[in-house]
Amino acid sequence: YASARAAWAAAQEKLPQARGGLLPTISLTGSTQYNDRDIRFRDATIVGSSSRFNSNSLLLSLNQPVFRAQNLVAYQQGKTQLEQADASLAAAAQDLITRVAQAYVDVLLARDNVAFAAAQKTAIGEQLTQAKISFQVGTATITDTNEAQARFDLAASQEIAAQSDLEIKSRTLELLIGKTTPVLAPLGTGLQLVTPQPAALEKWVEDSRSSNPQVRVADSNLVLARQEVTRNRAGHLPTVDAFASTGVNRAGVGTLGGPGTNIDISSIGVQMAVPIYQGGIVNSRVREAAANEDRAVRDLDGARRNAELATRQAYVGVTSGIAQVKALEAALVSSQSALDSSRLGREVGVRTQVDVLNAQQQLFSARRDLAQAKYNYIMSTLKLKAAVGRLSEADIVAVNAWLARGKQ
Repeated sequence: YASARAAWAAAQEKLPQARGGLLPTISLTGSTQYNDRDIRFRDATIVGSSSRFNSNSLLLSLNQPVFRAQNLVAYQQGKTQLEQADASLAAAAQDLITRVAQAYVDVLLARDNVAFAAAQKTAIGEQLTQAKISFQVGTATITDTNEAQARFDLAASQEIAAQSDLEIKSRTLELLIGKTTPVLAPLGTGLQLVTPQPAALEKWVEDSRSSNPQVRVADSNLVLARQEVTRNRAGHLPTVDAFASTGVNRAGVGTLGGPGTNIDISSIGVQMAVPIYQGGIVNSRVREAAANEDRAVRDLDGARRNAELATRQAYVGVTSGIAQVKALEAALVSSQSALDSSRLGREVGVRTQVDVLNAQQQLFSARRDLAQAKYNYIMSTLKLKAAVGRLSEADIVAVNAWLARGKQ
């Protein structure tokens, strides 16, 4: 992002540089030289001469372009480049927001997975202990103990994998923020599931075709390419400049040993130049610019299609995420009820230890899936705003309100 800001600052100078081609140029030149002159005539009857003297000159000149089509187009290109720089910076800002937000929720999810895996291992450990006791007193078979032991070992390996994943996700966040991962506030109970407004997918897709930052950059590239074609074609046109100059020339002695001279010169006029033939370079540059224009057309088409796809994915992610979160919340309640029923059934002999372990596994899976669904909803909301160029820090403030402040 810092690099993008520097590129934006550099692009701000494009317009002043292009404007310089329309403004006058003023220059002051001067020279001084020492002369040692010997004059000898072939006719011996004529006496030659020798002289040593200084000569000095000073010239002030002004040149004002009157008609230079290439410079006029270059000035328009400078304006286009400013618009492109703004779009590129906006794209970099939105990309930074989504990358940091994604890294943040990835850490939260990884941390949740560690907690879920630890809780699952603890619960299965309790079942394993109970299975061993039941086997010792003869109320259960060795199969129940082996099943519980296998589930416990699997849960232990899953906890180790979750801890490793948390370490990787934390390092990824550190890479983005440039410092050690601080204490992160987890997702609280204030998450609001809001349907995108307007609730019409095609309206969002239509907006993305023009407002998406990458589309804006590609559109500016196309405008620049077309302006470049016009600028190169202007190489066939004549140029007209107005000029004025004034200067002085001082010499110690005149020609052939005469007296010194003081010469004052002033001039003003208009100059026109008509290009006739330049080795075919102008036509070649026009063809090159036309090919680049065609490429810019294809790039813009690709950027629009990518924006449309990203918008559709994010919109569906939000709408389906809302439904998924609600369904998983209901599944979580059902899974807890199923676990309670399995435990009760095992006590009265109608359920086995395996049934209880399966119910526990289902409960922890529902908790993990619910957490994942909530984080996916948050990211889909941000990505939908980014796809249409509306993502800002205000959206991060809104998401930040959903976090449980002061907790780890």
